Amino acid sequence: MRILVSGASVAGPVLAYWLDHHGFEVTVVERAPALRMTGGHAVDLFRPAMEVVERMGLLPAIEERKTGTRHVTLVGAGSERPVRVDVGRLVVAFSDRHVEVMRDDLSEIFHGATRDRVEYVFGDSIVSLQEDAGGIDVTFETGAPRRFDLVIGADGVHSNVRGLAFGEESRFADFVGTYLGVFSLPDYRDLDAEMLAYSDVGRMAAFYSAAHLDEARAILLFRSEELDYHHRDVPRQRRLLREAFSGAGWEVPRLLDEMDASSAFYFDSITQIRMDSWSRGRISLVGDAGYSPGAAVGGGTSLAVVGAYVLAGELAVAGGDHERAFRAYESELGEYVRRSRELGRGMARTLVPDSRFQLWATLWGTRLLARLPHGVIRALAGLRRTSVRPHDTIELRDYSGGEQAGRERV
Repeated sequence: MRILVSGASVAGPVLAYWLDHHGFEVTVVERAPALRMTGGHAVDLFRPAMEVVERMGLLPAIEERKTGTRHVTLVGAGSERPVRVDVGRLVVAFSDRHVEVMRDDLSEIFHGATRDRVEYVFGDSIVSLQEDAGGIDVTFETGAPRRFDLVIGADGVHSNVRGLAFGEESRFADFVGTYLGVFSLPDYRDLDAEMLAYSDVGRMAAFYSAAHLDEARAILLFRSEELDYHHRDVPRQRRLLREAFSGAGWEVPRLLDEMDASSAFYFDSITQIRMDSWSRGRISLVGDAGYSPGAAVGGGTSLAVVGAYVLAGELAVAGGDHERAFRAYESELGEYVRRSRELGRGMARTLVPDSRFQLWATLWGTRLLARLPHGVIRALAGLRRTSVRPHDTIELRDYSGGEQAGRERV
């Protein structure tokens, strides 16, 4: 069975790995001319995603590239008392197992694990999909037309495959009221395992580095009504960030100056993707393309890794019967997706306070968290497992038996 995967960031290579592992013939097409190395930002892998990468034999490589951030120092606007908290105390509320890694590093590791067994086509993109009873005829921007049995969109929140197969993004995009900017900058504070953060009503700024990087990354979040800008108009995006953080204190003016000089820059809305189904005929979606919980707030990277593993596994146990496999995939992942969305909305409100009271509550809560014993934090998180620890609520199936595993499960 020949399967085309669109997207070579995270979900695409993980899906390609497991599809190849189960005996499928895989091609990955990526619009960028090479593996994207545009600066990226730190992403989290929680327990189930770590179990997936462990089964791939990649956990040691990922552990070697972890950011090494151990503490967060938070400064509140108008407050003279910064709060310093152990990252472990923050993470234990969300998962009992975790690693933080730069997104570009993660993508490079996944690509490296698949490039010798999977066909990668860079610098091209899907133009049309024509499905019939036996397969899908695919035309590309530059490459020759080809025929595949299945097409999977792993191409992010602005998915090309979703647009071709399901319709305009506006039908499925649910803006959570927050915008995100990420860029690289010199590590002028010589950060050592520390994230520095500033919180104000309607906006938050932070910057950090990683153990193996010479530079730093900044992340800016702000609340807003939906803004009018083109996704390729970087000067306008930078102006929007400057307007949103006008008058902010702390290190923010320096961060904005560094932003203007940065060659690695990303800006987008934090948007959830909500669909009644992620599959149609011989086409399906994985990761942010089908069920983004919101960038930087909902654990979307972990969700993408787990989703790719489950989709490939269900295709294996179904013996390539895509209708059966897609139904099982959506059933297996549905509750995990729902809880991740809920977490995403809650985290957006917490990270970007919408009132002076919320700002005070965030600072007070962080101070409390810095003082509570780990055991108490873990116990409190356990009492609210499904609401604050959705990543630990899914148990991964073992798909190694292929169709036999599917018969045993039924």
